[in-house]
Amino acid sequence: MALKVAFQMDPISPIDIDADSTFRIAEEAQARGHELFYYTPDKLAYDQGKVVARGWPLQVKRQKGDHFTLGDEQVIDLAQMDVIWLRQDPPFDMGYITTTHILDMVHPDTLVVNDPFWVRNYPEKLLVLQFPDLIPPTMIARDLETLKAFHATHGDVILKPLYGNGGAGVFKLKEGDSNLASLHELFSGINREPLIMQKFLPAVSAGDKRVILVDGEPVGAINRVPAAGETRSNMHVGGRPEKVDLTDRDKEICARIGPLLRDKGQIFVGIDVIGDWLTEINVTSPTGIQELERFDGINVAEKIWQAIEGRRAA
Repeated sequence: MALKVAFQMDPISPIDIDADSTFRIAEEAQARGHELFYYTPDKLAYDQGKVVARGWPLQVKRQKGDHFTLGDEQVIDLAQMDVIWLRQDPPFDMGYITTTHILDMVHPDTLVVNDPFWVRNYPEKLLVLQFPDLIPPTMIARDLETLKAFHATHGDVILKPLYGNGGAGVFKLKEGDSNLASLHELFSGINREPLIMQKFLPAVSAGDKRVILVDGEPVGAINRVPAAGETRSNMHVGGRPEKVDLTDRDKEICARIGPLLRDKGQIFVGIDVIGDWLTEINVTSPTGIQELERFDGINVAEKIWQAIEGRRAA
């Protein structure tokens, strides 16, 4: 089954081909005989009843410094594609949200992965709230006094932007820390969004586990260990990936959330687990495929494409 596949993603030139999950997905698609097209989110448009994108036919190869070839620039009607990958990185701002509204106009006749309606309605730090017994004590608020009360109750906490990514803007506040008001002032000067505060989990020193689910089923996990002197385990800020097995608790969490993800068209998802607690459900642009494939010898990209091809054939 040869499919026409468009990738809506950040610029392809600077990506790390040994770590980037979108590159790995494109590489597997090409190996399966699918035809690739690439464009950046700013090239997406609604034009008189059509959803179009200005971009380029794409070929990829695993050669550093020469990892892609583009055809001639052209404007295509995205309704003519079989699959569109929604793969630009957060932040989950109004620009991101607008692309999901536009792509809604061609989905599901053209299969958008992940389903843009539910990407829009299930941002990673909010979807977890539907599973309060699986997550650590959590507050989402903008009011400073409300945040202070949560901090006083739970002692050491993590404070971070509600729609951030990659570990940016994540702070650990110890019990009695006097910096909360200053941080609140800083964030309030940037945007009008609430903040998220969670009870600090000391188990993060042993790693923050990224579990990858394909069509609602767990396929494996990697452990991300914080660098010395860091609380954050994100690989963007120096976290070290390690091989790790799924625990019974991991499987229990996946069994709870998997049916919802599958039902809402969230084909490629990465969840974050610290100790026994679920902290995020990443649906916008999850990562970790290549690390998992190297550690476990699992062709995760193949499993993703098998799920997509199955949906297209249905």
